[in-house]
Amino acid sequence: MPPQSPISTFAPAPPGFGCPPLDLDAATVDRCRRLARSIAAEVTAFSQGHSTVATERTVLRLCGVRGADADGVPYVNRVVDAARNSGLLEAGIARPLFATAAAKGLSVQACAEAVAAGTVALRAPLPAERTAVDAQAALAADCGIDQILAQRATRARLLHELGSGPQPLCYVIVATGNIYEDVVQARVAARQGADVIAVIRSTGQSLLDYVPEGTTTEGYGGTYATGANFALMRKALDEVGAELGRYIRLCNYASGLCMPEIACLGGLERLDMMLNDALYGILFRDINMQRTLCDQRTSRRLSALAGIIINTGEDNYLTTADAVDAAHTVVASTLVNEALARDCGLQTWQLGLGHAMEIDPLRPDALQLEIAHALLIRTLFPGAPLKYMPPTKHMTGNVLRGHVQDALFNLVTVLTGQGICLLGMATEAMHTPHIHDRYWALESARMIFGGGRGLGSDLLVRSEGEIATRARLVLDEALALLERLAQTGLMAGLQRGLFADIARDPKGGRGLDGVFERSGDYFDPGEARIDRELDRIAAAEAA
Repeated sequence: MPPQSPISTFAPAPPGFGCPPLDLDAATVDRCRRLARSIAAEVTAFSQGHSTVATERTVLRLCGVRGADADGVPYVNRVVDAARNSGLLEAGIARPLFATAAAKGLSVQACAEAVAAGTVALRAPLPAERTAVDAQAALAADCGIDQILAQRATRARLLHELGSGPQPLCYVIVATGNIYEDVVQARVAARQGADVIAVIRSTGQSLLDYVPEGTTTEGYGGTYATGANFALMRKALDEVGAELGRYIRLCNYASGLCMPEIACLGGLERLDMMLNDALYGILFRDINMQRTLCDQRTSRRLSALAGIIINTGEDNYLTTADAVDAAHTVVASTLVNEALARDCGLQTWQLGLGHAMEIDPLRPDALQLEIAHALLIRTLFPGAPLKYMPPTKHMTGNVLRGHVQDALFNLVTVLTGQGICLLGMATEAMHTPHIHDRYWALESARMIFGGGRGLGSDLLVRSEGEIATRARLVLDEALALLERLAQTGLMAGLQRGLFADIARDPKGGRGLDGVFERSGDYFDPGEARIDRELDRIAAAEAA
């Protein structure tokens, strides 16, 4: 097989995969993208002028601070809280910790532990110390960045050696609550044909303002996202991938109050995909929008560095709003998400923009409407590994009907050339999937993806037919929504409930107290190096 690029690790779809793109009005598409960029620019400017406690904890993790105290509180939390209580956080956490470590003759890890224990107090560097302190902090951050880049290179090597499953990649979940049982189920799923294993996060973890330490064996509705759990699953998937002769991708969730920390841990432990979308946390977890939009920038820059594909959460809008009436909100959000991702250095092959098949299957012409929506997203984002989500809202617990709905979903997936397919389960709405549920799902996908891989290229979408007409209508409605957002700003739009029929207050929700404005001498020891690496990656992509 041809070697994988050391930069891009998601190959474009082969010719003839999926329907030809829709013939959309180029001026309308261009206007949508220009509006999305202006909306994103306002968010980026706000994020660049602020930081959060989670972002500062991420700086410490990148610099090598590890572990937790006897109460299970991570040292990074203790240090950031101590700096905030002393009025030292607005200039960034790095200088106080590294200055204190140097003054006490301690390693940074030992100093963090002493600060957590209350035996050492943080202090700002003296003017004469600042150059040396900054240099030491930058060296420590370089070590973390080098580890992330090494993991990126390892992924590229393994993909070259082993190859990957064909698109659409079959994405399945494990969610037992016990990481050791998750490993067993993940191995089974890979042997059954899964290309991506997503470890569903324990219910409520997104609302925790710390990342648990170590491996975990208890969790409700999923398993805790921790660095140790990431490492354990990565090792297991590498082993089964070598056995099967194909690379198995690992996915988790970089969202919630610890979004940037989890993205950092994902880069350090070579996760391949991360569910990463600030709007999801704002709308569905009531996390303060200022907090999560700032954290999203940090997390996405780290994912861009690590070569991680992000998966966004627009599919969730259709679980609270009508999938036909709200289709344009999905399109508008994907365009804004694309612009925000570009501002963070993510490349096209990393944009796993999310959308879903959630129309009532008993609605007249439901299948044509679903094809119109899916093909519109595919046309707007050529080259992006779009993540298509299965029916959930109208699953009834009737497994036979559910299996038919999932089969139709699989058909639309391959027909419209989606890149990543979260397989539906016939028992959706009944319980967390069992091993045999995944087997049925994978068997159906193999049958339909294999049998219909070239079908789309033989079909013609009539320009005045229902599919094309519906797609143009949704695009026009998305343009109107983007016009409104460009006038109000994204935060005001969220306050008005323009997405998912859910309104949020810019000063409400969880985590606002963890947001602060950067001072004029703010310092992040890894920022300049990450900028250089992202510029290098972008130049290599362009070449």
